Amino acid sequence: MTPSPSSPGLVRLCAVAIVAGVAIGLVGGAFRWCLQVADRWRYELLTWAHHAPGPAWLIPVAVTAAGAATAAAIVRLVPLATGSGIPHVEAVARGESGPPGLLVVPARFVGGLLAIGSGLVLGREGPTVHMGAAIGTATGRAARLTDPDVRLTQSAVAGAGLAVAFNAPVGGALFVFEELTGRFRARTMIPTLLAVATAVGCSRLVLGNRPDFDVGTQSSPAIGWLAVFVAFGLVTGLLGIAYNSLVTRFLEIASRVRRIPPVAVAAVIGAIIGVLLMVDPLAAGGGDTLSQAAVGGGALALPAVAGFLLVRFVAGPLSYAAGTPGGLFAPLLAVGALWGLLFAGVVEAVLPDAPDLRVPLALVGMAAFFGATVRAPLTGIVLVVEMTATAELTVQMAAATAAAVLVAELAGAAPIYDSLWGRAPVRRPDESG
Repeated sequence: MTPSPSSPGLVRLCAVAIVAGVAIGLVGGAFRWCLQVADRWRYELLTWAHHAPGPAWLIPVAVTAAGAATAAAIVRLVPLATGSGIPHVEAVARGESGPPGLLVVPARFVGGLLAIGSGLVLGREGPTVHMGAAIGTATGRAARLTDPDVRLTQSAVAGAGLAVAFNAPVGGALFVFEELTGRFRARTMIPTLLAVATAVGCSRLVLGNRPDFDVGTQSSPAIGWLAVFVAFGLVTGLLGIAYNSLVTRFLEIASRVRRIPPVAVAAVIGAIIGVLLMVDPLAAGGGDTLSQAAVGGGALALPAVAGFLLVRFVAGPLSYAAGTPGGLFAPLLAVGALWGLLFAGVVEAVLPDAPDLRVPLALVGMAAFFGATVRAPLTGIVLVVEMTATAELTVQMAAATAAAVLVAELAGAAPIYDSLWGRAPVRRPDESG
Protein backbone atom coordinates (compact mmCIF):
# COMPACT_ATOMS: atom_id res chain seq x y z
CA MET A 1 0.00 0.00 0.00
CA THR A 2 1.43 3.37 -1.06
CA PRO A 3 1.37 6.04 1.64
CA SER A 4 -0.50 9.22 0.83
CA PRO A 5 1.52 12.36 -0.02
CA SER A 6 0.62 13.82 3.34
CA SER A 7 1.88 10.84 5.34
CA PRO A 8 5.41 12.21 6.08
CA GLY A 9 3.91 15.50 7.23
CA LEU A 10 1.40 13.67 9.41
CA VAL A 11 4.13 11.57 11.00
CA ARG A 12 6.10 14.69 11.88
CA LEU A 13 2.94 16.31 13.25
CA CYS A 14 2.30 13.28 15.44
CA ALA A 15 5.89 13.28 16.72
CA VAL A 16 5.59 16.96 17.64
CA ALA A 17 2.26 16.28 19.40
CA ILE A 18 3.85 13.53 21.50
CA VAL A 19 6.86 15.64 22.51
CA ALA A 20 4.66 18.63 23.37
CA GLY A 21 2.22 16.30 25.17
CA VAL A 22 5.00 15.10 27.46
CA ALA A 23 5.90 18.70 28.27
CA ILE A 24 2.39 19.91 29.08
CA GLY A 25 1.71 16.71 31.01
CA LEU A 26 4.64 17.37 33.33
CA VAL A 27 4.12 21.15 33.51
CA GLY A 28 0.36 20.84 33.97
CA GLY A 29 0.77 18.08 36.53
CA ALA A 30 3.25 20.21 38.48
CA PHE A 31 0.83 23.15 38.28
CA ARG A 32 -2.00 21.08 39.74
CA TRP A 33 0.26 19.69 42.45
CA CYS A 34 1.34 23.20 43.43
CA LEU A 35 -2.29 24.31 43.58
CA GLN A 36 -3.09 21.40 45.90
CA VAL A 37 -0.28 22.47 48.21
CA ALA A 38 -1.51 26.08 48.08
CA ASP A 39 -5.03 24.94 48.95
CA ARG A 40 -3.75 23.11 52.03
CA TRP A 41 -1.74 26.13 53.14
CA ARG A 42 -4.74 28.40 52.63
CA TYR A 43 -7.02 26.21 54.76
CA GLU A 44 -4.37 26.01 57.47
CA LEU A 45 -4.02 29.80 57.46
CA LEU A 46 -7.80 30.25 57.65
CA THR A 47 -8.06 27.76 60.51
CA TRP A 48 -5.32 29.57 62.41
CA ALA A 49 -6.94 32.97 61.81
CA HIS A 50 -10.29 31.76 63.10
CA HIS A 51 -8.73 30.73 66.41
CA ALA A 52 -6.14 33.48 66.81
CA PRO A 53 -6.90 36.50 69.00
CA GLY A 54 -7.26 40.05 67.76
CA PRO A 55 -7.57 41.10 64.14
CA ALA A 56 -5.87 37.95 62.83
CA TRP A 57 -8.65 37.64 60.24
CA LEU A 58 -6.98 40.50 58.36
CA ILE A 59 -4.00 38.30 57.50
CA PRO A 60 -5.86 35.90 55.13
CA VAL A 61 -7.60 38.90 53.59
CA ALA A 62 -4.23 40.55 53.01
CA VAL A 63 -2.77 37.33 51.58
CA THR A 64 -5.58 36.99 49.05
CA ALA A 65 -5.33 40.66 48.10
CA ALA A 66 -1.55 40.38 47.71
CA GLY A 67 -1.87 37.21 45.62
CA ALA A 68 -4.39 38.85 43.28
CA ALA A 69 -2.32 42.04 43.01
CA THR A 70 0.92 40.19 42.27
CA ALA A 71 -0.82 38.04 39.65
CA ALA A 72 -2.23 41.21 38.05
CA ALA A 73 1.28 42.71 38.03
CA ILE A 74 2.51 39.68 36.10
CA VAL A 75 -0.27 40.27 33.58
CA ARG A 76 0.99 43.84 33.15
CA LEU A 77 4.29 42.34 32.02
CA VAL A 78 2.71 39.58 29.88
CA PRO A 79 -0.74 40.84 28.76
CA LEU A 80 -1.67 37.53 27.12
CA ALA A 81 -1.63 35.91 30.57
CA THR A 82 -4.86 37.66 31.56
CA GLY A 83 -8.06 35.74 32.16
CA SER A 84 -8.73 32.28 30.82
CA GLY A 85 -6.52 32.16 27.74
CA ILE A 86 -9.04 29.94 25.96
CA PRO A 87 -10.49 32.84 23.90
CA HIS A 88 -6.99 33.50 22.56
CA VAL A 89 -6.45 29.82 21.75
CA GLU A 90 -9.75 29.79 19.84
CA ALA A 91 -8.76 32.94 17.94
CA VAL A 92 -5.46 31.35 16.93
CA ALA A 93 -7.30 28.26 15.69
CA ARG A 94 -9.48 30.54 13.53
CA GLY A 95 -6.44 32.40 12.20
CA GLU A 96 -7.50 35.66 13.86
CA SER A 97 -4.46 35.98 16.13
CA GLY A 98 -0.85 34.92 16.38
CA PRO A 99 0.03 31.90 18.56
CA PRO A 100 1.24 32.55 22.12
CA GLY A 101 4.95 32.71 22.88
CA LEU A 102 6.74 30.63 25.50
CA LEU A 103 6.74 33.56 27.95
CA VAL A 104 3.07 32.71 28.52
CA VAL A 105 4.10 29.49 30.29
CA PRO A 106 5.90 30.96 33.34
CA ALA A 107 3.47 33.89 33.46
CA ARG A 108 0.48 31.54 33.53
CA PHE A 109 2.13 29.11 35.94
CA VAL A 110 3.22 31.66 38.54
CA GLY A 111 0.32 34.07 38.03
CA GLY A 112 -2.27 31.28 38.12
CA LEU A 113 -0.72 29.80 41.24
CA LEU A 114 -0.84 33.16 43.00
CA ALA A 115 -4.40 34.01 41.92
CA ILE A 116 -6.06 30.60 42.29
CA GLY A 117 -3.92 29.50 45.22
CA SER A 118 -4.73 32.65 47.19
CA GLY A 119 -8.46 31.88 46.92
CA LEU A 120 -9.92 33.69 43.91
CA VAL A 121 -12.88 31.88 42.37
CA LEU A 122 -11.04 30.82 39.22
CA GLY A 123 -10.31 27.55 37.44
CA ARG A 124 -7.00 25.81 36.78
CA GLU A 125 -7.94 24.82 33.22
CA GLY A 126 -7.43 28.28 31.69
CA PRO A 127 -3.71 28.38 32.55
CA THR A 128 -3.10 24.75 31.57
CA VAL A 129 -4.87 25.17 28.23
CA HIS A 130 -2.90 28.32 27.39
CA MET A 131 0.38 26.81 28.59
CA GLY A 132 -0.34 23.82 26.37
CA ALA A 133 -0.99 26.11 23.41
CA ALA A 134 2.31 27.94 23.97
CA ILE A 135 4.25 24.69 24.32
CA GLY A 136 2.59 23.25 21.21
CA THR A 137 3.44 26.39 19.25
CA ALA A 138 7.08 26.41 20.34
CA THR A 139 7.50 22.69 19.60
CA GLY A 140 5.87 23.04 16.20
CA ARG A 141 8.10 25.94 15.25
CA ALA A 142 11.20 24.10 16.44
CA ALA A 143 10.19 21.22 14.14
CA ARG A 144 9.73 23.74 11.29
CA LEU A 145 6.09 22.86 10.69
CA THR A 146 4.04 24.99 8.34
CA ASP A 147 1.97 27.79 9.85
CA PRO A 148 -1.33 25.82 9.51
CA ASP A 149 0.28 22.82 11.23
CA VAL A 150 1.65 25.07 14.00
CA ARG A 151 -1.90 26.29 14.63
CA LEU A 152 -3.13 22.71 14.60
CA THR A 153 -0.44 21.71 17.08
CA GLN A 154 -1.26 24.57 19.43
CA SER A 155 -4.91 23.48 19.39
CA ALA A 156 -4.08 19.81 19.98
CA VAL A 157 -1.74 20.53 22.89
CA ALA A 158 -4.18 23.09 24.31
CA GLY A 159 -6.72 20.26 24.47
CA ALA A 160 -4.09 18.18 26.21
CA GLY A 161 -3.80 20.99 28.75
CA LEU A 162 -7.52 20.78 29.44
CA ALA A 163 -7.28 17.01 29.74
CA VAL A 164 -4.51 17.38 32.33
CA ALA A 165 -6.51 19.97 34.28
CA PHE A 166 -9.37 17.53 34.82
CA ASN A 167 -7.73 14.13 34.26
CA ALA A 168 -10.16 13.76 31.36
CA PRO A 169 -8.41 12.64 28.15
CA VAL A 170 -11.52 12.15 26.00
CA GLY A 171 -13.01 15.43 27.21
CA GLY A 172 -9.79 17.23 26.32
CA ALA A 173 -9.82 15.77 22.83
CA LEU A 174 -13.49 16.61 22.31
CA PHE A 175 -12.77 20.18 23.37
CA VAL A 176 -10.40 20.47 20.42
CA PHE A 177 -12.84 18.95 17.93
CA GLU A 178 -16.00 20.65 19.18
CA GLU A 179 -14.79 24.02 20.46
CA LEU A 180 -11.41 24.88 18.90
CA THR A 181 -11.32 23.48 15.37
CA GLY A 182 -14.84 22.21 14.67
CA ARG A 183 -13.25 19.35 12.75
CA PHE A 184 -13.17 15.57 13.11
CA ARG A 185 -10.66 14.99 10.31
CA ALA A 186 -7.85 12.48 10.70
CA ARG A 187 -5.15 15.14 10.45
CA THR A 188 -6.69 16.87 13.46
CA MET A 189 -7.81 13.82 15.42
CA ILE A 190 -4.65 11.72 15.38
CA PRO A 191 -2.20 14.34 16.72
CA THR A 192 -4.79 15.52 19.24
CA LEU A 193 -5.39 12.04 20.61
CA LEU A 194 -1.65 11.40 20.83
CA ALA A 195 -1.04 14.70 22.62
CA VAL A 196 -3.90 14.11 25.04
CA ALA A 197 -2.93 10.52 25.83
CA THR A 198 0.73 11.41 26.35
CA ALA A 199 -0.07 14.45 28.47
CA VAL A 200 -2.52 12.71 30.79
CA GLY A 201 -0.18 9.73 31.13
CA CYS A 202 2.68 12.01 32.20
CA SER A 203 0.49 14.05 34.56
CA ARG A 204 -0.59 10.85 36.29
CA LEU A 205 3.06 10.21 37.13
CA VAL A 206 2.86 13.40 39.21
CA LEU A 207 -0.72 13.26 40.51
CA GLY A 208 -1.71 9.59 40.45
CA ASN A 209 -4.61 8.06 38.56
CA ARG A 210 -7.99 8.62 40.13
CA PRO A 211 -11.10 10.62 39.16
CA ASP A 212 -11.29 14.20 40.37
CA PHE A 213 -14.53 13.46 42.25
CA ASP A 214 -15.53 10.40 44.26
CA VAL A 215 -19.19 9.81 43.47
CA GLY A 216 -19.73 6.11 44.02
CA THR A 217 -22.23 3.92 42.25
CA GLN A 218 -25.28 5.72 40.91
CA SER A 219 -28.51 4.27 39.58
CA SER A 220 -30.34 5.98 36.76
CA PRO A 221 -33.77 7.33 37.75
CA ALA A 222 -36.75 5.73 36.01
CA ILE A 223 -37.35 7.07 32.50
CA GLY A 224 -40.60 8.63 33.67
CA TRP A 225 -38.56 11.22 35.56
CA LEU A 226 -36.74 12.36 32.43
CA ALA A 227 -39.19 15.26 32.08
CA VAL A 228 -37.84 16.65 35.36
CA PHE A 229 -34.33 16.71 33.91
CA VAL A 230 -35.55 18.39 30.72
CA ALA A 231 -37.34 21.07 32.77
CA PHE A 232 -34.18 21.45 34.83
CA GLY A 233 -32.18 21.95 31.63
CA LEU A 234 -34.53 24.62 30.33
CA VAL A 235 -34.17 26.69 33.49
CA THR A 236 -30.41 26.02 33.53
CA GLY A 237 -30.19 27.61 30.09
CA LEU A 238 -31.57 30.84 31.54
CA LEU A 239 -29.16 30.61 34.44
CA GLY A 240 -26.24 30.20 32.04
CA ILE A 241 -27.29 33.31 30.12
CA ALA A 242 -27.41 35.28 33.36
CA TYR A 243 -23.98 34.02 34.42
CA ASN A 244 -22.35 34.96 31.12
CA SER A 245 -23.97 38.38 31.29
CA LEU A 246 -22.60 38.90 34.80
CA VAL A 247 -19.07 37.94 33.69
CA THR A 248 -19.08 40.49 30.86
CA ARG A 249 -20.77 43.11 33.04
CA PHE A 250 -18.09 42.91 35.74
CA LEU A 251 -15.39 43.12 33.07
CA GLU A 252 -17.02 46.27 31.71
CA ILE A 253 -17.12 47.85 35.16
CA ALA A 254 -13.47 46.97 35.81
CA SER A 255 -12.41 48.43 32.45
CA ARG A 256 -14.21 51.71 33.19
CA VAL A 257 -12.33 52.27 36.44
CA ARG A 258 -9.48 54.09 34.68
CA ARG A 259 -8.28 56.20 37.60
CA ILE A 260 -7.35 53.14 39.64
CA PRO A 261 -4.41 51.00 38.43
CA PRO A 262 -5.39 47.43 37.41
CA VAL A 263 -3.14 46.02 40.11
CA ALA A 264 -5.06 48.01 42.75
CA VAL A 265 -8.39 46.83 41.30
CA ALA A 266 -7.18 43.23 41.57
CA ALA A 267 -6.09 43.85 45.17
CA VAL A 268 -9.55 45.20 46.10
CA ILE A 269 -11.27 42.22 44.49
CA GLY A 270 -8.82 39.92 46.26
CA ALA A 271 -9.63 41.54 49.59
CA ILE A 272 -13.37 41.01 49.01
CA ILE A 273 -12.76 37.35 48.21
CA GLY A 274 -10.53 37.11 51.28
CA VAL A 275 -13.41 38.28 53.47
CA LEU A 276 -15.62 35.60 51.92
CA LEU A 277 -12.97 33.00 52.72
CA MET A 278 -12.95 34.10 56.34
CA VAL A 279 -16.73 33.73 56.51
CA ASP A 280 -16.54 30.23 55.02
CA PRO A 281 -13.61 28.64 53.13
CA LEU A 282 -16.07 26.98 50.73
CA ALA A 283 -17.46 30.35 49.63
CA ALA A 284 -14.40 31.03 47.46
CA GLY A 285 -11.52 29.15 45.87
CA GLY A 286 -11.69 26.93 42.80
CA GLY A 287 -14.67 24.99 44.11
CA ASP A 288 -13.50 21.37 43.99
CA THR A 289 -14.22 20.73 47.68
CA LEU A 290 -17.72 22.12 47.33
CA SER A 291 -18.33 20.14 44.14
CA GLN A 292 -17.20 16.98 45.91
CA ALA A 293 -19.61 17.65 48.76
CA ALA A 294 -22.44 18.12 46.26
CA VAL A 295 -21.85 15.07 44.07
CA GLY A 296 -20.56 12.85 46.86
CA GLY A 297 -23.84 12.92 48.76
CA GLY A 298 -22.50 15.15 51.53
CA ALA A 299 -24.93 16.61 54.03
CA LEU A 300 -25.43 20.12 52.66
CA ALA A 301 -28.57 21.75 54.02
CA LEU A 302 -30.70 23.54 51.42
CA PRO A 303 -30.22 27.00 52.98
CA ALA A 304 -26.44 26.47 52.83
CA VAL A 305 -26.71 25.27 49.21
CA ALA A 306 -28.72 28.38 48.28
CA GLY A 307 -26.23 30.64 50.07
CA PHE A 308 -23.17 29.08 48.45
CA LEU A 309 -24.86 29.19 45.05
CA LEU A 310 -25.69 32.89 45.35
CA VAL A 311 -22.24 33.84 46.65
CA ARG A 312 -20.30 31.84 44.07
CA PHE A 313 -22.59 32.95 41.25
CA VAL A 314 -21.35 36.48 41.91
CA ALA A 315 -17.85 35.75 43.23
CA GLY A 316 -16.82 33.85 40.09
CA PRO A 317 -17.46 36.71 37.65
CA LEU A 318 -16.04 39.18 40.18
CA SER A 319 -12.83 37.16 40.47
CA TYR A 320 -12.54 36.97 36.68
CA ALA A 321 -12.81 40.76 36.50
CA ALA A 322 -9.57 41.00 38.49
CA GLY A 323 -7.74 40.27 35.23
CA THR A 324 -5.44 37.64 36.72
CA PRO A 325 -4.58 34.28 35.12
CA GLY A 326 -7.40 31.83 35.76
CA GLY A 327 -10.23 30.02 34.03
CA LEU A 328 -13.98 29.61 34.30
CA PHE A 329 -14.55 25.85 33.98
CA ALA A 330 -13.98 24.67 37.56
CA PRO A 331 -16.13 27.42 39.13
CA LEU A 332 -18.83 26.65 36.53
CA LEU A 333 -18.90 23.02 37.63
CA ALA A 334 -19.37 24.02 41.27
CA VAL A 335 -22.23 26.39 40.41
CA GLY A 336 -23.86 23.70 38.27
CA ALA A 337 -23.62 21.11 41.05
CA LEU A 338 -25.08 23.51 43.65
CA TRP A 339 -27.88 24.50 41.28
CA GLY A 340 -28.71 20.81 40.77
CA LEU A 341 -28.90 20.25 44.54
CA LEU A 342 -31.18 23.25 44.97
CA PHE A 343 -33.47 22.15 42.13
CA ALA A 344 -33.64 18.66 43.66
CA GLY A 345 -34.79 20.19 46.93
CA VAL A 346 -37.58 22.04 45.11
CA VAL A 347 -38.64 18.84 43.33
CA GLU A 348 -38.77 16.93 46.61
CA ALA A 349 -40.91 19.68 48.16
CA VAL A 350 -43.35 19.71 45.23
CA LEU A 351 -43.35 15.95 44.56
CA PRO A 352 -42.99 14.09 47.87
CA ASP A 353 -42.98 10.71 46.10
CA ALA A 354 -39.98 11.64 43.95
CA PRO A 355 -36.84 9.48 44.25
CA ASP A 356 -33.67 10.93 45.70
CA LEU A 357 -32.50 13.18 42.86
CA ARG A 358 -29.90 15.20 44.72
CA VAL A 359 -26.75 13.54 43.39
CA PRO A 360 -28.18 12.86 39.90
CA LEU A 361 -29.26 16.48 39.49
CA ALA A 362 -25.95 17.75 40.89
CA LEU A 363 -24.07 15.70 38.29
CA VAL A 364 -26.42 16.66 35.49
CA GLY A 365 -26.26 20.29 36.62
CA MET A 366 -22.49 20.34 36.10
CA ALA A 367 -22.86 19.25 32.46
CA ALA A 368 -25.95 21.33 31.66
CA PHE A 369 -24.60 24.57 33.13
CA PHE A 370 -21.32 24.05 31.31
CA GLY A 371 -23.22 23.51 28.08
CA ALA A 372 -25.34 26.62 28.57
CA THR A 373 -22.36 28.90 29.20
CA VAL A 374 -19.62 27.47 26.98
CA ARG A 375 -21.94 26.01 24.31
CA ALA A 376 -19.87 22.83 23.98
CA PRO A 377 -22.40 20.20 25.12
CA LEU A 378 -20.47 17.05 24.20
CA THR A 379 -17.33 18.30 25.91
CA GLY A 380 -19.29 19.17 29.05
CA ILE A 381 -20.98 15.78 29.27
CA VAL A 382 -17.79 13.79 28.70
CA LEU A 383 -15.79 15.94 31.14
CA VAL A 384 -18.31 15.26 33.90
CA VAL A 385 -18.44 11.54 33.11
CA GLU A 386 -14.64 11.26 33.23
CA MET A 387 -14.21 13.47 36.30
CA THR A 388 -16.76 11.44 38.26
CA ALA A 389 -16.15 8.00 36.70
CA THR A 390 -19.89 7.48 36.36
CA ALA A 391 -21.81 6.94 33.14
CA GLU A 392 -25.20 5.91 34.51
CA LEU A 393 -26.71 9.37 33.96
CA THR A 394 -25.67 10.04 30.37
CA VAL A 395 -29.27 9.98 29.12
CA GLN A 396 -30.31 12.58 31.67
CA MET A 397 -27.16 14.64 30.99
CA ALA A 398 -27.83 14.60 27.26
CA ALA A 399 -31.47 15.65 27.64
CA ALA A 400 -30.81 18.40 30.18
CA THR A 401 -27.75 19.76 28.37
CA ALA A 402 -29.58 19.83 25.04
CA ALA A 403 -32.44 21.73 26.68
CA ALA A 404 -30.04 24.22 28.28
CA VAL A 405 -28.16 24.85 25.04
CA LEU A 406 -31.46 25.18 23.13
CA VAL A 407 -32.64 27.94 25.46
CA ALA A 408 -29.34 29.80 25.17
CA GLU A 409 -29.37 29.49 21.37
CA LEU A 410 -33.00 30.63 21.03
CA ALA A 411 -32.26 33.60 23.27
CA GLY A 412 -29.43 34.63 20.94
CA ALA A 413 -26.91 34.67 23.79
CA ALA A 414 -23.29 34.34 22.72
CA PRO A 415 -21.08 31.56 24.16
CA ILE A 416 -18.91 32.92 26.93
CA TYR A 417 -15.61 32.66 25.06
CA ASP A 418 -17.01 34.46 22.03
CA SER A 419 -17.99 37.29 24.35
CA LEU A 420 -14.59 37.35 26.06
CA TRP A 421 -12.41 37.37 22.95
CA GLY A 422 -13.31 40.96 22.09
CA ARG A 423 -12.02 41.97 25.51
CA ALA A 424 -8.75 40.03 25.37
CA PRO A 425 -5.37 41.34 24.21
CA VAL A 426 -5.24 40.90 20.43
CA ARG A 427 -2.25 39.66 18.48
CA ARG A 428 -2.17 39.95 14.70
CA PRO A 429 -1.84 36.69 12.73
CA ASP A 430 1.58 37.80 11.46
CA GLU A 431 2.89 38.65 14.93
CA SER A 432 5.65 36.40 16.22
CA GLY A 433 5.14 34.53 19.45
